[in-house]
Amino acid sequence: MDLMHSLRLVAPEELLSLSGLALLLAAAWLGSARAARVITWLSIAVLATCTVLVLPGLSNPAGAEVQAFGGLYSADAFAAFAKVLIYIAAAATLAVAPPFLEKAGAARAEYPILVLFAAMGMGIMVSAQNLLTLYIGLELNSLAAYVLAAFLKTDERSAEAGLKYFVLGALASGILLFGMSLTYGFTGTTSYAGIAAALQGGIAKGALFGLTFVLAGLAFKVSAVPFHMWTPDVYEGAPTPVTAFFASAPKVAALGLTMRVALEAFGTQAAAWQQIVIFAAIASIVVGALGAIGQTNLKRLLAYSSINNVGFILIGLAAATPAGASAMLVYLAIYVAMTVGGFVAVLMLKDGAGNQLEMLGDVAGLSRTRPLIAAGLAMVMFSLAGIPPLFGFWGKFVVFQAAVEAGMVPLAALGIAASVIGAFYYLKVVKVMYFDDPAGKVIGQSDMVHAVLLLASALFISPAGYLLTKCLGHFAETAAAVLFAGA
Repeated sequence: MDLMHSLRLVAPEELLSLSGLALLLAAAWLGSARAARVITWLSIAVLATCTVLVLPGLSNPAGAEVQAFGGLYSADAFAAFAKVLIYIAAAATLAVAPPFLEKAGAARAEYPILVLFAAMGMGIMVSAQNLLTLYIGLELNSLAAYVLAAFLKTDERSAEAGLKYFVLGALASGILLFGMSLTYGFTGTTSYAGIAAALQGGIAKGALFGLTFVLAGLAFKVSAVPFHMWTPDVYEGAPTPVTAFFASAPKVAALGLTMRVALEAFGTQAAAWQQIVIFAAIASIVVGALGAIGQTNLKRLLAYSSINNVGFILIGLAAATPAGASAMLVYLAIYVAMTVGGFVAVLMLKDGAGNQLEMLGDVAGLSRTRPLIAAGLAMVMFSLAGIPPLFGFWGKFVVFQAAVEAGMVPLAALGIAASVIGAFYYLKVVKVMYFDDPAGKVIGQSDMVHAVLLLASALFISPAGYLLTKCLGHFAETAAAVLFAGA
């Protein structure tokens, strides 16, 4: 009976696993290239089904009834919230991939299947209640991601991106494993609840080193400074649909995992890691803002933007309060919409031959030649900058509010000041599109799917998005409460 209960709780992961295997067999039988587009849409249908499966879990509190496999896995509200974002982001980035891969001559059925397996790993990451479960999910996601980064085998940039991601990812995994082993050695357990109980009376130096190494390994996965060095190169070199995927779904999973580890496993010793998170938050905001200023490649610019946004999200973690965790989840939901919209707009930048354009100079005067794409990209840039009345402002507002309520006024003030720096490069993109002479390069046609996704993203981050604040806030608060259930 316990096994059947556990199997019911892990239904999304089961569906992803079985669907991935079935579609892999179908690809081998039908021919990978010929079946690529069909299998892509079937994979999107699988992700949509998984989203429906996890929706009821948005109201699940923490407790034994949502624990599976002896406490290794939890199907609580926090996991459900993160999985909804992961599956939606993965499906959106899959939908825009076929035209790009077909043009590059790399349309293969393995691509959507790798995304399914990566999504399964991400689901395990955010549901993990044990360091061993954490590592299994992390590596399942990472192994698929390494292949995706190098998916264009004939493109030197893609091969370089895959190699860099693999080497640095292996290093981060080693650091994480070392931290996990130290934590186990000084607490005698690998379960989050057990670690929290063992650290209740104080933290030994060895366990403190373990905590530091675990957070360092996770900082690589979220591309937080000083472990961000891979991000601009991988984002630029990887195929654009893959970059869109990396910037959205895995980012949600990695930040969700970091929240679980910090607030559940090490929550009783928040003072031991708050300074680390505060440094990473401020450094990520500043480095992300300053690094983007001189960028001429839109994908590299969005990579630094990603680093910058991770800094703002980590301010919520630094607060170490339910309000801070809730603010992080609200910000993540808005961030996913902004990221998907931004990369979809970049994918719509094509020349007459259908080749991808990604340089800042290519969008000069875009408002006069392709006003709808320019308007969508401008909305994304204004929202990323946190300029009201766009929804991106609300994400920053709730994070700063949580920091102020936690007594971290200087941190909030530094974050607000640094966000002004970041506004410069976002506005520079808008200035080039609306005030420079037209370059006349963006003349290729885009698929209807791209236009629909860009419109949906623009609608979500528009002032209309504020209609969702009460609903989004409610689910975020329910999810955040799970992390503090044992406090």
